[in-house]
Amino acid sequence: MYKNIHEANDFFASLLAQSIPDHVETVICAPYLCLPSLAEKAQGTQVGIGAQNVHWEKEGAYTGEISIPMLQAIGVKYVIIGHSERRAYFAETDETVNKKAKAAIESGIIPIICVGETLDEWEGNQTKQVVENQVKHALQGLTPEQVKQSIIAYEPVWAIGTGKASTAEDAGEVISFIRRTIAALLNSQVADEVRIQYGGSVKPENIASFLAHPDIDGALVGGASLKPDSFLKLVQAASK
Repeated sequence: MYKNIHEANDFFASLLAQSIPDHVETVICAPYLCLPSLAEKAQGTQVGIGAQNVHWEKEGAYTGEISIPMLQAIGVKYVIIGHSERRAYFAETDETVNKKAKAAIESGIIPIICVGETLDEWEGNQTKQVVENQVKHALQGLTPEQVKQSIIAYEPVWAIGTGKASTAEDAGEVISFIRRTIAALLNSQVADEVRIQYGGSVKPENIASFLAHPDIDGALVGGASLKPDSFLKLVQAASK
């Protein structure tokens, strides 16, 4: 919940004024009010625009919610689903994550499905148990081809906005475990092809270490994405 529409437009203009590597899939997920303007400005560029949340129904008496057709009408191509803050503060559950993931992928919007453990779960050595459960619930009912089109983001809750980041080795171990979970759930080809990101205090200074791991395909970035220069450094680091 950062940036009004004027600030978002200024951010995007500053970003496009610089050289963005065209071989890196780059997406900005902005607040709803900023999406129409950003989606229009992003046309013809290599930057995709995504929403931070969505409802699974196409329409109905769901006051305050935004539907997938509404996002599609303005050119939104991605949506974050099940972010830890949505789970912690707004009663997002494994069931609603699954409903949203299904609705998004069936409508042609790429879901960025977030999974991750809390500090208590991490300290209690429950990381793999928690993440496995979240992945299985999120992907329930999706076909192998639909899962291939999705993005999964492993974001340990204890590393979000705290300045604490998982080590590249630890993050890579969990993401490798996620791939094994998907292989057991579906097949090894899907597990190899699905894109899995790391999120949690990713910065220009540490992103290279995460992306050096063979199982980490990218990063879901929070605070470090709020300034154009910082965000561009992250994208440039991902291009190496």
